[in-house]
Amino acid sequence: MPMEPSSRPWYREPWPWLLMSGPAIVVLAGLYTTALAIASNDGVVADDYYKQGLAINRVLERERHAAALGVGATLRFNDSRDRVRVALRSSGEAPAALRLALLHATMAGEDQEIALVPIAPGLYEGALRSPRAAAWRVRLEDARGNWRLTGAWRIGEESVTLRPAEG
Repeated sequence: MPMEPSSRPWYREPWPWLLMSGPAIVVLAGLYTTALAIASNDGVVADDYYKQGLAINRVLERERHAAALGVGATLRFNDSRDRVRVALRSSGEAPAALRLALLHATMAGEDQEIALVPIAPGLYEGALRSPRAAAWRVRLEDARGNWRLTGAWRIGEESVTLRPAEG
């Protein structure tokens, strides 16, 4: 007696589902990757890289001006890393205010600009968001942008010394 072929519908068979699961996983992974790319900005490439390149001479001039004035600074962070105190050394007149920038190399969204106000002659203080990342580039400049100091800071360090870049 001949056997009758199975008359089950296709969706009750395991093989179509097994074959469709591979492309379905790839589509879901693509959607997840797209959402991740849209939600996070890597911040590595500047939108105005050409203008930044042209401004290099101005930056070098500010560094040389800081060196000529003999400007140097030491930054000290409190234990909770939400306040910073700057001791400024300069042969010229002390500025009325300073600007401090904490810049992360790859996460532009973590960058901070901090306004520092004088609390004593040559001593400035300001509040900041407690940084989460470990390594930072630090930039200190006077409010008018005449000079600039740079340095590097890691979260575990209590203080950092800033000086004009060697050039």
